Amino acid sequence: MSHDIHADRILILDFGSQYTQLIARRVREAGVYCEILPFDVSVERISTFGARGIILSGGPESVYDAHDFRAPDVVFEAGTPILGICYGMQAMAAQLGGEVVGSTEREFGHARVIRTGDCVLLDGLSDTSDAGELDVWMSHGDKVARVPPGFAAVAQSNNAPIAAMADPTRHWYALQFHPEVTHTLQGKEILSRFVHGVCGCGSDWTADNIIEDAVATVRAQVGDQKVLLGLSGGVDSSVVAALLHRAIGDQLHCIFVDNG
Repeated sequence: MSHDIHADRILILDFGSQYTQLIARRVREAGVYCEILPFDVSVERISTFGARGIILSGGPESVYDAHDFRAPDVVFEAGTPILGICYGMQAMAAQLGGEVVGSTEREFGHARVIRTGDCVLLDGLSDTSDAGELDVWMSHGDKVARVPPGFAAVAQSNNAPIAAMADPTRHWYALQFHPEVTHTLQGKEILSRFVHGVCGCGSDWTADNIIEDAVATVRAQVGDQKVLLGLSGGVDSSVVAALLHRAIGDQLHCIFVDNG
């Protein structure tokens, strides 16, 4: 490969959301490499990951009760763009000097969000004839009542007066709704704007480039040696066999394993 397809990378810190894998899928569909790590991963792991941006996932906890469910301080000290989603937004608000309150009415399911301020993630997007109205998916009980210093409220819903907040100076953004699910119609565009427009990532994490990178890596590792591969005929071993054969040709010897 003439370039490292892993150089532009997004770190997703998981707070236990059922949708975290979908966040990773949307980022990868945008052509960007990413990894999911638990929110309480070591400071060293976060610092050495080399993220162009960090996404804080949703989660089932409340910032009132889950004092240990905090974003590591290093996240806010690194000068890296951040996107908080659902609980990730509430964690940002609570930790950065805003206020999160319990809601008397839980918001779960389809919702209509109205943009109330400028935000690079939302500007120009609309799902109705009214500019700035988005059909989204909500799943929360608590809500942000006051944004932290430096942030501005940029969207609202019927049950969440602050449905999105933005600090464009520090490139920090947060959404109460879930852009990663298909029910949020503009969700893929919103996430693409974050990883490309805000974080400056390219679109090199594609199937063709992944294959080319894997072939180059195998050739460098194997050299002029031979490889013996146990081949069951399943998807995993068959894909490995195809990649190895493309990389080293007759240096590969497959042994079929009859697993019954």
